[in-house]
Amino acid sequence: MKRVQTPNLLPILALASFFIRLGGSISIRPVLTGPVMAYLGSRVALRCIAPNSSLPVTYELMGGDGVLMATVADLKGEQPASFYLKVTVALEGSYRCRATTGGSKAVSNSIKLTVVTPASNTRVTSQPYPPVAYEGSCIELTCSTTKGSHLSYTWFLNKKEVTSSPSPLFHHTGNKLVMGKVTPEHAGYYSCMAWSNVQDTRRFSSSFEVKVTVKVYVSKPRISFSISNPGASPSGNVTCWSTRGSPPVNISLLLDDKEVGSVTATESLAAWFSIAVVPGLDMGTVRCRVNTEVQKLMSEPLTLEVVPVGGDVKVEVEYLYRADSKLTAARLSCGVSRGTFPEYAWLLNDSVLPPETQRDSHIQPDPPHYALTDHRRILVLTKVGPEESGYYRCRARDSYNDSGHWVESEAVQVQVTEVFMNTIEILTIAFCCFHFVTLAVALGCIYKMFDQNPDHDQVAIIGFDTLPLSASTSSEQDGPLSRDLVVQNQTVETTI
Repeated sequence: MKRVQTPNLLPILALASFFIRLGGSISIRPVLTGPVMAYLGSRVALRCIAPNSSLPVTYELMGGDGVLMATVADLKGEQPASFYLKVTVALEGSYRCRATTGGSKAVSNSIKLTVVTPASNTRVTSQPYPPVAYEGSCIELTCSTTKGSHLSYTWFLNKKEVTSSPSPLFHHTGNKLVMGKVTPEHAGYYSCMAWSNVQDTRRFSSSFEVKVTVKVYVSKPRISFSISNPGASPSGNVTCWSTRGSPPVNISLLLDDKEVGSVTATESLAAWFSIAVVPGLDMGTVRCRVNTEVQKLMSEPLTLEVVPVGGDVKVEVEYLYRADSKLTAARLSCGVSRGTFPEYAWLLNDSVLPPETQRDSHIQPDPPHYALTDHRRILVLTKVGPEESGYYRCRARDSYNDSGHWVESEAVQVQVTEVFMNTIEILTIAFCCFHFVTLAVALGCIYKMFDQNPDHDQVAIIGFDTLPLSASTSSEQDGPLSRDLVVQNQTVETTI
């Protein structure tokens, strides 16, 4: 009988038993996921999973100090355990997950949760307060909140975002905006916005606007003096003003260093003072004084003296030419030897310019052929031609006395005719005449050179032709004078 051999299964069973024991001893590795930042009062979810672990799996969420916070069991496998938390300030910290399956336990990675408090009650504070400073000073603005953490800040000037510059004179860092040396351009309405960003969710709080005022230092005051005649006697008007500065300012008038008037200017930088004057009398020296909270300035002194118009009156004429030397205008100026407030008038051939019917109107002749400038002291003839030719005079009197006597100048003739030629034409004609005269003189000199002693030359030529050969030979022997005569005659004959 034949024996059947069966394979030996013991090695196979032993190997299978080894792998079963090996698989049961594989360690689990739980993984904890979730946000690292969350807004205060929101809800977050932390999830823990241990892949390839045998069922059932128990997950435990533990705080940073090892305190157990929640437990979730996984009975289906490969299902993450979710832990839902309402965010409070006390929840900020580190979290871990511990997974237990069979007799094995393992702890996950750590997640640090940061609690972000949204900004609230945002406002702008300033140093100095209120935010008013003179140019060149420093102003520091601070964006403050009653609550808030992990905040960023954005500044606005007149509702436009302010960008920081590398200059230390104007930059913002943290919640501060620093203006090292302010200028008038820095003045305006400032506001700020405090904001935070968590998982693409931005929460912000904006402040009200705060007005920043930059004051300008007042410039040195100026002073001027005018006079009017509202009644029987003339009245003086002194004007004090500054060209730059920030009101309000106090403006005072000093007469011989004694204050005679004071005004607080709130809308402008000028003030007007009335003072009694007597023509022909020196009434003293006046000055303007400007006071601010940080400045005290004085103007130059001005002598209060009204000199009546008198003396000689003179008219000066200046002709004006274009680039191509064409006469285009004439400028007449009137000068009076004395007088503080002269009034001028012009006459052409004893007719007043402009006519009396146009003196007080804005209608000028059509087309206007003249213009009056410098308080009618200068008359400009904008068109020159025969119509503008004639005798011009100017006269002057005191502007504050409408019934005063006129002082007149001598008549000056302005002759605008074809006599005024182009300067280039004049130079061309002069140049041609000069060359013509030069050419005539040169031709005359040449003619005189060749036309000296005509009778002697003729005799010499004839004598040279009629001399016999022996005579010619003997003449060469006579001496230097004879030789020179022959050579001269030969030369003349050849030239002719």
